[in-house]
Amino acid sequence: MISVFGSDVGDAEIEAVSACMRSQWLGFGKNVESFENAFAERLGLASFAMVDSGSNALFLALHLMDLPRGSEVIVPAFTWVSCAQAVLLAGLKPVFCDVDLHTMNVRAGDVEACLSYNTSAIMVVHYAGLPVEMDEIQKLGLPILEDAAHAVDSRWRERACGSIGDVGIYSFDAVKNLTAGEGGGITAADPERIQRAKHLRYCGIGKSGFDTAADGAPNRWWEYAIREPFIKMLPTNLAAAIASVQLTRLNELQERRRAIWQRYDAELSDIDQIVLPAKAGPGDRHGLFTYCIRAEERDALAHALLEAGIYTTLRYHPLHLNELYGQTGRTLPNCERLNVEALSIPLHPRLSETDVEQIIAEIRRFYR
Repeated sequence: MISVFGSDVGDAEIEAVSACMRSQWLGFGKNVESFENAFAERLGLASFAMVDSGSNALFLALHLMDLPRGSEVIVPAFTWVSCAQAVLLAGLKPVFCDVDLHTMNVRAGDVEACLSYNTSAIMVVHYAGLPVEMDEIQKLGLPILEDAAHAVDSRWRERACGSIGDVGIYSFDAVKNLTAGEGGGITAADPERIQRAKHLRYCGIGKSGFDTAADGAPNRWWEYAIREPFIKMLPTNLAAAIASVQLTRLNELQERRRAIWQRYDAELSDIDQIVLPAKAGPGDRHGLFTYCIRAEERDALAHALLEAGIYTTLRYHPLHLNELYGQTGRTLPNCERLNVEALSIPLHPRLSETDVEQIIAEIRRFYR
């Protein structure tokens, strides 16, 4: 079966993990700080904190924003469930807005339609790695949380996606452009928020007893002051080791994604029943996470591809259609249209030329 998503790890990542295991230091350790510094330098971030998942990074980001409990956060409905879950778990209310049909990204007008006296923040998601048009959203004057889980290599007007709003998050899970196996991270316009994040991620303690002793603690280094209550979100040395190697390979991995993307664009553009993904604007850079088409007879196409050994999927089922959130009575026409037309076809660095040729051939055969 040809997988729809995937990462590419090789000998260098295996050796990095082996070195961790030989050192017997598997949990939180020096590899984390090394990755944090290298990642911040690569993206031009003022500061960066790694955590154990992108989903937890969302929850931590909302906590750092200190929004009024019970207030509303505008969230695009066409996104992963973690976005809404983090809002709920932070004691806030997600209010789902529509997205642009072509870019699948939230627009300022979509947000404005959902604003109320109780709105405290806006969450934007750079869908598939395509940068959101941030300027008009910024003009709304509300705090912005950027979900750059798809956008580790995306740029809007030469700025790294994730670094434009008040707080931004990244994901390094098993299928992202840069993988740590599992992991995430957070950046913020105010570096003090990141210092706070580094204390919070260890149950609100900050430094371990070992680090305190290593820093020359004069008395009992195993004692600690808990700054505020929080859950454990520490990343591991193993994850950071993988991520560090992946960061050095990011250009190579992105070039492979770009080559596949361009091949799809060239080979599928003449099929009238398909709308190809939006391109990044001048001066922007697409992160190339998922190649999401809009297709006539989408379900039949997906089943035909599955029968041919090609796995596809919808990223994502619109959140307002889930009963949990109590907003199923709302109508978000573009999200609902995407729910019947959108389909992510395989895009990842491990796809062979034969795989790509087969995917293109099967799609063309279906619409012939």
